[in-house]
Amino acid sequence: WYEQIAREARKSAVLHADETGWRVNGLSYWLWCFANPDLCYYLIDRSRGSPALERFFIEAFDGVLVTDFWSAYNAVVADERQCCLAHLLRELEKVDQHNDSAEWKAFAKKLRRLIRDGIRLRKRPDFEPANYESRIRRMDQRLMDMARGEYVDADARRLARRLLKHSDQLFTFLDYPAVPYDNNLAERMIRPAVILRKNSQSNRSEKGAATQGVLMSIYRTLKLRGHDPLKVIPKALRTYLSTSTLPSLPRKTAANG
Repeated sequence: WYEQIAREARKSAVLHADETGWRVNGLSYWLWCFANPDLCYYLIDRSRGSPALERFFIEAFDGVLVTDFWSAYNAVVADERQCCLAHLLRELEKVDQHNDSAEWKAFAKKLRRLIRDGIRLRKRPDFEPANYESRIRRMDQRLMDMARGEYVDADARRLARRLLKHSDQLFTFLDYPAVPYDNNLAERMIRPAVILRKNSQSNRSEKGAATQGVLMSIYRTLKLRGHDPLKVIPKALRTYLSTSTLPSLPRKTAANG
């Protein structure tokens, strides 16, 4: 089932990814999460960089990958990317706490307005296609004007560079109805693992970490599909012991779409 979840994840039209720190035998590892509304795949790896991503993405990803701005994701060959705008808004709030320069305030206000205008545009179904495309082009132009601006303030310069670097990954959601502007799904899927990490202090061996990834992936995927893992998993194991054949991974229940 674990490998099947991975295969289905790699074929997703839209896939969310996130990562968080993990401990294996006292050493620093990383727990990676790849999710869509139908599945969740966890991978525990020593690397927080491209080697871990290369373990998962064994070929180019023919879909939209939704992530934060962590540079390792740039190594993934994806059809499209959407960087989390909620992360960007939170960073503006964080900088606001220590930077009260006039230039920064003007920059942050302008960027917030740009992001919120994009979110509102997506929510409006009443535009004719040509009008909608025109609005997107204007959004892109506003973004590039900000990204290429000259700033004295260090925070404004830093974020302007980020806008320029990710200029084609910020408003992807405007072109794809199934793509959100944030990475909340992956963050929600990471949260139970974070709670588990606090309670269990992670794993004592790499074998234990690998088993942890398998069990969490199957459990969370079954939950997403509307099944009770505590009923489905024992039943599947009994079937395997009696027939030497593991049943297929259950699909999403009718009540869950």
